[in-house]
Amino acid sequence: MKQRIITAIIAAALFIPFVIYGKVPFAILVLAMAIVGFYEILKMKGISIFSVPGFLGVVTLILLVIPKDWSEKVVDLIGYSSNLMVVYGLMMLLLIYVVLVKNKITFDEVGFILLGAFYVGLGFHYLIETRNVGLEYVVYCLLVVWTTDSGAYFVGRKFGKNKLWPEISPKKTIEGFIGGIVIAVIFAIGMQLIYPFANGYISLVVVTIVASIIGQMGDLVESAIKRHFDVKDSGNILPGHGGILDRFDSLLFVVPLLHFLHLFGN
Repeated sequence: MKQRIITAIIAAALFIPFVIYGKVPFAILVLAMAIVGFYEILKMKGISIFSVPGFLGVVTLILLVIPKDWSEKVVDLIGYSSNLMVVYGLMMLLLIYVVLVKNKITFDEVGFILLGAFYVGLGFHYLIETRNVGLEYVVYCLLVVWTTDSGAYFVGRKFGKNKLWPEISPKKTIEGFIGGIVIAVIFAIGMQLIYPFANGYISLVVVTIVASIIGQMGDLVESAIKRHFDVKDSGNILPGHGGILDRFDSLLFVVPLLHFLHLFGN
């Protein structure tokens, strides 16, 4: 626990100034975290990020992560109508590579690389776009994720009796799941009282409930991936916490969701 607290304090001290400042430094930091997260998920599958497929996967990831204004410049530079066309071209190169190496890398592995790039890339992309909309929305997203996680942990530890999904995450309970939602709603209302940013309390509560549920599902998704590959943590870059994916698994689901719900006026 002591190691977790120390790591959390140091990580927050490094991360928060980038969040507050935003702009290019924040985008570069998020891109770096995305690459580390992608490395972690490839490592679980036994695919080297320094291999040809790994390299093509990283290029795909970068195109998915970078802000819209950056991707527009890339598209203009290479003469395509959208970066989706470039991503499609990279997919075709990966499939051609399968043939050239005579199935030393399989179609399944290509699918894993592409799905991993989208899973990690789009989540971090929307984190950048959220910061571009406004600092308060990033604060809200982080608040929902952190309070849900803390609420689920402490409520589950105190009152948890019924397992939520023991095959995926043995320690999570239904009581903790509900407790995390309640705590997230309380803190979201508190933020609205201090700094009004949402259109109204009803919409705020509804969105927070949905975001808290989806965030916990994101955590379960990463737990399922780790259980499938029989690893305890996605990485060890954050002592006591694991890897980048271990810390951002919920956020990768919450931030895109809030954009899809049109909470932010892009």
